[in-house]
This record gives sequence, C-alpha cells and structure tokens, in this order.
Amino acid sequence: MTRPLTLITGVSRTQGIGAAIARKLATSGHDLYLTHWSPFDGTEGVGAEPDFIDGFVDELRASGARVAHEAYDLASGDAEGLLNRVEAALGTPSRLINNATYERHVSVDTFTTETLRRHYLVNNEGTLGLTFAFIERYKQAGHTDGRILFMVSGGADASNLAYIATKGMLIAITPALANGAGQYGISVNALDPGPTDSGWIDDALRQQLVPLFPHGRVGTPEDTARYIAFLMGPDGAWVNGQHLHVDGGFVGR
Repeated sequence: MTRPLTLITGVSRTQGIGAAIARKLATSGHDLYLTHWSPFDGTEGVGAEPDFIDGFVDELRASGARVAHEAYDLASGDAEGLLNRVEAALGTPSRLINNATYERHVSVDTFTTETLRRHYLVNNEGTLGLTFAFIERYKQAGHTDGRILFMVSGGADASNLAYIATKGMLIAITPALANGAGQYGISVNALDPGPTDSGWIDDALRQQLVPLFPHGRVGTPEDTARYIAFLMGPDGAWVNGQHLHVDGGFVGR
C-alpha cells in the first residue's frame, strides 16, 4: 500500500503540536514534508530551538518514513514555490495540515489594524493560499483520497482578539470548502484542540485550567495527534466539513 504524503506546516519545536502530529503520522505509515519558521518562535513565540529540526527528522526517518523539510514563512506568499520543492523532494502530497500560525495578544485597548494585518497574512492569506495551491496540485496528480485540516481556536479571550478573528475565518470557510473539494475526494475539517500544554502554560495558568477539564488534566500535543492520525487515515474520510472540538471536554470555551 502506498504511503500517503502529508505536508505539515509549523513544525518548529520539540513540545509543539506540529511535532507530535509528525511523530504520530510517521509511525502510522505517512511520509512527511515539514515546514518550520524559527524566527517567529525566537522573537514572538515561546522560544526557538535552532538545533531541533535535524535531529527530529532523523528520529522520524528511523520509523521508516521518508521525510524532508524547509524553513518557510507563510507570509511570503510563495505557496507555488513550496509545493515545487515538496514535489521535487518527495512527490505530490495528498494531505495538508495547516498547523503554522501567527499569534500576538491584543485586546480592546491595544488592537490595531496593523496587528490584525500581521495575523491575516499568515493565518488567512498564507494558509488559504497554500490550501488552494495544494488542491490544484492534488487534482493534477490524480489523487482521489485527500485531507485538509485547519488548526483553529476560539472562545471569549478578550486578550487575543486578532488571533481569534483570523482563526474564525478558517472555521467559517471549512463547510463551504468541504462542499467544493469533496468532488475530488478531499475531506476538509477545522480542529480546535483547546488549551494544550505545548510549552506556553506555566504553573499558575495550569492551576487555573485543570479544573476546566473533566479528566483533571490539561491537554497534551499527543492527545491532538492521536485524533489527527485517525482523520488522516483510511477511516477518517467521512468526517468532513466539521468544526471539531478535540479538547477533552474543556468547559472554558
């Protein structure tokens, strides 16, 4: 059986959701092309790991997966160039996991249109530009079993207005895109993992969050990755056009 080729954006850190997804898919029979963008992690994220990717790729290859990677800024708008490089390295992907994101806290008192624009360039223009370019390459390759996944967020966090607004666009387009892409055998979903312990939760915040999870613990990247492996696998195709809350029943939405 042919191993599906999955393109995952935003695989930059050991503890990140992207890394957990890659690990799970590599051991579930997928080949992988990974993008990462350490400049964001180092200046605006939770910290860069400049030596992460090479050792991580070796780990994935040890599980039997073909793996390639590159540093890629979604705000560059170079989706065609990225897909050219994916095809040259591994072939045409049949699965796209839009995990990379831009996030800066901004409230009613600090909101600016420039901050919104920076979120939009990555979370919407970059993500959707790559998505539609992926669909076109998928069609040209004659694939018949595809997946597109948007990693999203929501809720009533008054300190995160631009992030929630731009993720809301991805949630909104999911059913319509699923309707349009279904004719090519592509299932499209948006997944909200809820608060996930991927390196940004300190002890004080953890104490606030734990009571909001029925199982008495905060979600982990591995929790998310296990469900995504199902979606990307042969049994996941019938989940389509959905805004999925895979968050352990988190009651703080």
